[in-house]
Amino acid sequence: MKFNSLAISNACDLKFGFAPRPVTTSHGLVIGGGTVYPELNFTLPPMTISKSTIPEIREHYRSIIDEALTRAHELGQKGVVFEFETLLEMTMQPEIGIELTKIMADVCAEHRAKNGINGEIRLTPNDARDFERPPLLRSSKLLDSMYKIFREGALAGGDMLSIESTGGKEVHDEALMYCDIKGAIFGLTVLGVRDMQYLWKNIVQIAKETGRVAGGDTACGFANTAMVLAEKKYIPRVFAAIDRVVSVVRTLPAYEAGAVGPSKDCGYEGPFMKAIAGIPISMEGKTAACAHMSPVGNIAAAMADLWSNESVQNIKLLGGYAPTVYMEQLIYDTRLMNTSIKNGTADVLQKLFVDSDVYTDPQALVLSPDSVIAISKEIVASKSHVEAGKRAALKAIELIRAAKKSGQLAINERETEYLDSIHEIVEALPNTESAFIEEMIPTIDTEKCILKEYGIEA
Repeated sequence: MKFNSLAISNACDLKFGFAPRPVTTSHGLVIGGGTVYPELNFTLPPMTISKSTIPEIREHYRSIIDEALTRAHELGQKGVVFEFETLLEMTMQPEIGIELTKIMADVCAEHRAKNGINGEIRLTPNDARDFERPPLLRSSKLLDSMYKIFREGALAGGDMLSIESTGGKEVHDEALMYCDIKGAIFGLTVLGVRDMQYLWKNIVQIAKETGRVAGGDTACGFANTAMVLAEKKYIPRVFAAIDRVVSVVRTLPAYEAGAVGPSKDCGYEGPFMKAIAGIPISMEGKTAACAHMSPVGNIAAAMADLWSNESVQNIKLLGGYAPTVYMEQLIYDTRLMNTSIKNGTADVLQKLFVDSDVYTDPQALVLSPDSVIAISKEIVASKSHVEAGKRAALKAIELIRAAKKSGQLAINERETEYLDSIHEIVEALPNTESAFIEEMIPTIDTEKCILKEYGIEA
């Protein structure tokens, strides 16, 4: 654990538009310096990616950026971020992803020169290692392709480098299926942390060598999966809430390795990253409904520096193509936030964001500024990532119980029983990684998870 104190220690200072350590992009966009910017996330419509469809794919990405920037200019927007999340084929064949990055960067340059609007690209290669079974996290040949698209994609115009890494997911996924909180915490605080440390030392180095910004990672494949499963009533909401706060510990190593933000949108652990590391964050909420439902549609905006929509397909809607439509929605959302900053009512707007969600679901409760600070204090007071995950979980349980006892948070008896069961298991967890590994090794299915790929000798 490299962070032993908080960058933001008071909940009142944890707010949208401001971060203790703002990030300036290569074209001068200051993120976390007093202005919230929209971050548009988009993807292709349903189609195959092959040699014959490459011309059509090029046009999709060119037109998405062109039309979105045109609409942004018409609405008077001065700065936007585009997140290019590569699809599997674009990482497996990195030349495709690199070419598309350049196409989009060139369109941004044209609009920058013509209209003065600053468009920046966040380059997010997908973690192709997750498509191998069992995952070969350190020995996979796919790592070469991933690092190539990071390096050459950065030189082609990707200004911020991010990823949704998946180390530990093979254990965490199975733990979710059985509501196994011990297995989930092991997947996050041991396997996930080890993979993050391995991966991010290389990503940070690439960012330094290319003069780009090392953005950050996200536990989308972990805690967001839990959130979606809870929304569909497959697992308890309290389980998803505890999983969320433990995922913070798994994401933190990116910033311990030197990443500077802005964090990636689909990581609702972002507010904790801001509190602990002081970095600016990207968040998504109600405008992410195109990709998934959530119980945190408003509260997610309370601390955002970039406001995103999650991935939307480039399909035709009545108002226009979906990415352009979402660009307009994001601009109006951020315009409201920025106006409140300018006229001194940001505290009022933030309180409305929080109050409208906070007691509707335990997952919203743990994302309130007060909860974020309380849980973050437990994390930085810990001596190991395992202890940090344990203390974060116990603090979240304490907060949920207190809110239920006060009558503010309504959770049914079955959820309460699950919370009691989770508490008993978490309380018994060891505080050190070595002890936790020793306990868990006999339970690991070695046909699904290769511990050696995490630097663990079984």
